[in-house]
Amino acid sequence: MLNEREAESCYLGQFIPLQYHHNMLMDLNRMDNFKAAIRRQVFEGAKVLELGGGTGVLSWFAAQAASKVYCVEFNPDMVDEARRLLAMNRDGEKVEVIHADAFEYLPPEPVDVVICEMIHVAMLREKQVEVIENFKKRYAAKFGGPLPVFIPEAIVMAVQPLQQTYDFSGYQAPIIQFQQAGVFSADTVELAQPALYSIIDFNQDNELQIRWEGNFTIERAGTVSALRFVTKNILAVLMETSSTIDWLNNYMALPVAQPVAVKEGDILQVSFQYRAGGSIASLQNSMRVEVKSSASARARHLSLAYG
Repeated sequence: MLNEREAESCYLGQFIPLQYHHNMLMDLNRMDNFKAAIRRQVFEGAKVLELGGGTGVLSWFAAQAASKVYCVEFNPDMVDEARRLLAMNRDGEKVEVIHADAFEYLPPEPVDVVICEMIHVAMLREKQVEVIENFKKRYAAKFGGPLPVFIPEAIVMAVQPLQQTYDFSGYQAPIIQFQQAGVFSADTVELAQPALYSIIDFNQDNELQIRWEGNFTIERAGTVSALRFVTKNILAVLMETSSTIDWLNNYMALPVAQPVAVKEGDILQVSFQYRAGGSIASLQNSMRVEVKSSASARARHLSLAYG
């Protein structure tokens, strides 16, 4: 019988199937950017902690310079898999794979860097934010300051109204879609520029509740049938070049409950709220989309005012 946290974790991602972890090994966008950030932040002889280690690959990247890496994984199948794979790789012996809950584990000594990749678009489903906020409090209570460097350092999230076609061989099905960034599709029309709605800086205290209300100026006529959520993970900040090492998640397009017809120049009001780590449905059910003011109404008002 699973307890509440264990049952929740099976749904929220910590117990995702083994083959999904293997797919992440084949994701060069993810792998190359994490490797570059870890190489940048982990100095020679550093002590490193990874929370939610999966196959152990990010811990292994850290082990190329670190003297010791603590790799914490809650899923017993992944613990076995990480140990098997690390044993096949040079410097794998520097990584200690620990079967433990990331919400409870603290290393036996202070560490210099903490790696945590429990990331989902919009910070939903997986527990990245809650794990890190919980860890910072427990770590400070045990070791005092300063806190370690976190990888990723921050998360930047934006939202954008779309006209999304949901015709699948003639079958109309408004469904959640994950879209590759930068890949054009005739089924997706961007109706306004993206708007930033949240920045999570792991060097600061962060709230788990995310709430946003904002306006978009519609750039082309159409029907708002979905909201696209964009999530950029800032893995490392390069101060000397004023640049960052980033990992951009696939976009997530969520159908709105009632599509809204818009014209160029209309002001669209959008609001939503959810808890970081919550379900996709909790965000989708909270989304509100309406035309706040139309371009034609404003034009008439101006005409009357100056006529």
